[in-house]
Amino acid sequence: MSAADGPEGRRFLRSSGQHAGIEQDGLVAGAYVLTIGGAEQSHVNLARPEEVFYEYLRRIANVVDLVPPAGAAVTALHLGAGALTVARYIQATRPGSLQYAVELERELLDFVLQKLPMPDGTRLETRIGDARGELAALPPELLFDVVILDIFSGPEAPEHIACREFYEEAAARLGPDGLLVINVGDEAALTLVRSQVAAMREAVGSGALADLVAFAETGMFAGRYPGNIILVGSKQPWPEAWTQALLARGPHPASVLRGVELDPLSARPN
Repeated sequence: MSAADGPEGRRFLRSSGQHAGIEQDGLVAGAYVLTIGGAEQSHVNLARPEEVFYEYLRRIANVVDLVPPAGAAVTALHLGAGALTVARYIQATRPGSLQYAVELERELLDFVLQKLPMPDGTRLETRIGDARGELAALPPELLFDVVILDIFSGPEAPEHIACREFYEEAAARLGPDGLLVINVGDEAALTLVRSQVAAMREAVGSGALADLVAFAETGMFAGRYPGNIILVGSKQPWPEAWTQALLARGPHPASVLRGVELDPLSARPN
């Protein structure tokens, strides 16, 4: 697809008052970048959706790969749709998967699906609304192999979502071997990361989750610069083989923290 006939465009988002844009990636053929308010938000490779460009999304995709059996269809819930990069990855690597996507901004979801349509055969149901409210509104018998939350950015986060109660509610929608995956974008002080590690540890303590790990570029855990840390809560004890798989797949350098290794992330910075 040439630049002349590409899906580039802009859309005003009434909820946030910002503009969303889709532009062609000048370096990767068949790829596009979603921006919101002028900041890059998501990257989509329509030609090869199994290739995930952004580091934190690649890490999320690698966590999804852990769900057994490899390559089999899964049920997935995306809280925060963005450009549906991970949903496209799941469709490409696990055909036949049943997916749900929840997005607060109706204009954003409509814009993405219009300009960057999902591949033929994708089983995706979209919902517009608050993540916690839409989670509760899903059919009670519907359980997920993976629930992915990707709405946090910076130290401020919706209090009704960034809390133990929400994580317990999300964990209740997981199947017996399910994974709850939280992307936490934060500033160097890791204020939000620390609060979310504490909240998810409380969910482990209540029995809603069996285990918790943090997965990121190694330097992120030193709290020297802003970035993303992926928190993963599991319904079953976390196998050491999964840690080794994530470390092998990268992106490198990577670290996976579990158990007492998470203690520094639960403490307030000096």
